[in-house]
Amino acid sequence: MKLHYSKTSPYVRKVMVVATEKGLADRFEKIEGPVTPISVNDEVNQDNPLGKVPCLVTDDGMALFDSRVICEYLDSIGSGPTLFPASGAARWTALRRQAQGDGLLDAALLARYETAMRPADKLWPEWRDGQKAKMARALDAFEAEADKLGDTLDIGTIAVACALGYMDFRYDADGWRSTRPKLAAWFETFAKRPSMTSTEPPKG
Repeated sequence: MKLHYSKTSPYVRKVMVVATEKGLADRFEKIEGPVTPISVNDEVNQDNPLGKVPCLVTDDGMALFDSRVICEYLDSIGSGPTLFPASGAARWTALRRQAQGDGLLDAALLARYETAMRPADKLWPEWRDGQKAKMARALDAFEAEADKLGDTLDIGTIAVACALGYMDFRYDADGWRSTRPKLAAWFETFAKRPSMTSTEPPKG
């Protein structure tokens, strides 16, 4: 399989965590290349018309994107525990947590693009503040259910962990842990999983 990826993408990290948990991490040919909203990567575009990573090309040539689709595909072909519960409350809880984790990442990335990529004379502080407010609400909601996360390993908890990892990576100065002690304690334990330690973004 071929994986278009970026070392700093939290969505790529989510895919790699799932791949590691499912025993598939060594099956990828990794193709790294710059991808941003204002850059063109022709190699990625050939497989994903949206021009985004992650994008997985399967052994039979089928291109899959985004991370949610790729993760479910990997869960269906790999070994190990099932990460997408088949039915019932467990399924809907896992999918909702994944949506909330991905939504936190969406807001975090949009806020970062606003300050890191937009020209200074075109900055829109209200837009950035609106995205950061979404981030805070998502984190507060995860804090409220932190006691229920426990030792669950599924696509929901993986998505939450990858979102928190990105908060550490790009928003450490915001101090999300200081007001969310239960969530921080849960993440400290989950982050020690080999699938998490092996997929940490580069420092600096």
